[in-house]
Amino acid sequence: MRGNNPHFSRSTVHHELIAGHHLQGYMESRYKTYRNFQTPFWIEGWALYWEMLLWDMQFPQSPEDRIGMLFWRMHRCARIIFSLNYHLGKWTPQECIDFLVDRVGHERANAEGEVRRSFVGGYSPLYQIAYMIGGLQFYALQRDLVGPGKWTMKQFHDAVLHENNIPVEMLRAILTQQPLKKDFKTNWRFYKLK
Repeated sequence: MRGNNPHFSRSTVHHELIAGHHLQGYMESRYKTYRNFQTPFWIEGWALYWEMLLWDMQFPQSPEDRIGMLFWRMHRCARIIFSLNYHLGKWTPQECIDFLVDRVGHERANAEGEVRRSFVGGYSPLYQIAYMIGGLQFYALQRDLVGPGKWTMKQFHDAVLHENNIPVEMLRAILTQQPLKKDFKTNWRFYKLK
């Protein structure tokens, strides 16, 4: 329980349940079910987007809850580092475990479970980066549509969930009513260039 204390678990609850994966699954079984496509950028991005949004809404009330949410954000970034290093042949599973213990602060048993899950769970090499990139894409899309007052938060979230599991840029094209041609090429920059 040291690695899954209540303060660390509070942000995970929203990632896994409402408004995260459980709500996603519920809505995907009801809207545009003909879409037979899956991308971790949609699946994990949506759940991480809610973690970021709840942070912005000052959901964590206590310092301990804030530390818990920041721990999971750091953990998601660390997943990118160890997963890419492993898949590029630079790190062994033991080096990945040591990285999570030494740099992120995981309990060793939790780090071992995390690394085992990442490499024997059937995840693609880019799965771990999909959390952060997908989350940032949803965050930017919400900023572009809700920020200037074009949509309410409810309108935005309902529209996203009614489209079902598709690449976030395709979702953006649909929500902003861009024409989608057969030779559509990606060009959205959801991040700010300096």
